[in-house]
Amino acid sequence: MVLLKEKKKEIIDSFKVHSRDTGSAEVQVAILTERISSLAEHFKYHKKDFHSRRGLLMLVGRRRRLLNYLKDKDIKKYEEVIEKLNLRK
Repeated sequence: MVLLKEKKKEIIDSFKVHSRDTGSAEVQVAILTERISSLAEHFKYHKKDFHSRRGLLMLVGRRRRLLNYLKDKDIKKYEEVIEKLNLRK
């Protein structure tokens, strides 16, 4: 459930706001989404891994808070991120 360095760099490059950006809300949401999807694959084979499930719920909550912040700050960027990541809202 750890992202590979190359995959993380690829995600950062596609969502960064400026040249040295690694921590903006958009980048953080994209990285969290990738981690959440990898954990979802993990749970297909390990249905009773409840400790990791708690971690997954914490990641989902963190992503939700970041998305709420982004929506309050800049609605257009929020909609772009939602569209790019294929999230429901």
